[in-house]
Amino acid sequence: MKVMSRYEVVTPLCTYFAIVERGVIDRLSEFLPTAAGRIFVISTRDVWGLYGQRVRAGLGSRSCEVLFFDGGEDNKRLSHIERMAEQMVEQGADRSSLILAVGGGIVTDMAGFLAAIFMRGIPVIQVPTTLLAQVDAAVGGKTGVNLVAGKNLIGSFHQPLAVLIDPSVLKSLPDREYRAGLYEIIKSGVIMSAPLFRLLSERRKEVLSQTPDVVDEIIAESVRIKAEVVSADERESGLRRILNFGHTFGHALEAQTRYTKFLHGEAVSWGMRAATYLAQGLDLISPDDSRAILHVLGEYGPIPDCDGISRTELQVRLLRDKKTIQNRIHFVLPVGIGKVDVRSDVPIAAVQHAIDRALVDCRKA
Repeated sequence: MKVMSRYEVVTPLCTYFAIVERGVIDRLSEFLPTAAGRIFVISTRDVWGLYGQRVRAGLGSRSCEVLFFDGGEDNKRLSHIERMAEQMVEQGADRSSLILAVGGGIVTDMAGFLAAIFMRGIPVIQVPTTLLAQVDAAVGGKTGVNLVAGKNLIGSFHQPLAVLIDPSVLKSLPDREYRAGLYEIIKSGVIMSAPLFRLLSERRKEVLSQTPDVVDEIIAESVRIKAEVVSADERESGLRRILNFGHTFGHALEAQTRYTKFLHGEAVSWGMRAATYLAQGLDLISPDDSRAILHVLGEYGPIPDCDGISRTELQVRLLRDKKTIQNRIHFVLPVGIGKVDVRSDVPIAAVQHAIDRALVDCRKA
């Protein structure tokens, strides 16, 4: 039996739903606005090879043009946005056109950014096909591309018309990609949901084997949290900062390794480990809770090793993070299971110690 979960995202300019339902990809036509003109799908060739027929069937009588993106963090650049925009113009796109993003987090970010700036903004529907994109990247309207200096340093907020999450597509994911998405769900548990964290801790085998009811539950709870946070703070001026737990350190690791060694979720896993050590060093979290977080992160590993990466290099990257304001780095730190705090008054020695401990753990792995 199909069970649909709908989570409303309310922002000052629009309201939309993030829908979690097996088979929703087959009902795409139901979510197209009647006034929509030409439909442009942004996807990668591998994803389209898996789901292209389902997407076309789901669109019913509506046709679409498919623009392929090579994927990969190293291709998440402005030059590719320009190329796709030129292709859209050549194929007759106008302000009534709609973009359909079908793919992982890089595709949802790129397609969302293209929609935000093409003819000063056209609609986008997000159809995320990786776990990480389903629980994080596709929900909330953050879009962007990378610079050599750091991740997502150029971008905009552009909310979608809808986010259509079909957990059935996850069966095609490689194990490593699936686990990378689970780290974002662990993040959701640590920041706002002790029950979700307990489920991940106690039902690891079912999570890893993709038992349908368990997978649907952890996705739905993560999406609920993301929708709630975005509705309260669309542009990350307050509450939404908590979604960056693990990301400040993780983005530094990704940039230092030029986006070639770690999947995003793996870097976030390392970042959550460093943030937990930092909270521990500042006496913000109990030993039991910090051990529980570190244990669960380890249970869903491994991640690549950190050989050859120095603390000094990562510190420099931290200062370039887009969340650093006037050289003050904002860290999201766990203070318990289900609760975090944002701190910018952290002594540099404590940051250095946390990085060192997380690097040691990564080298052991």
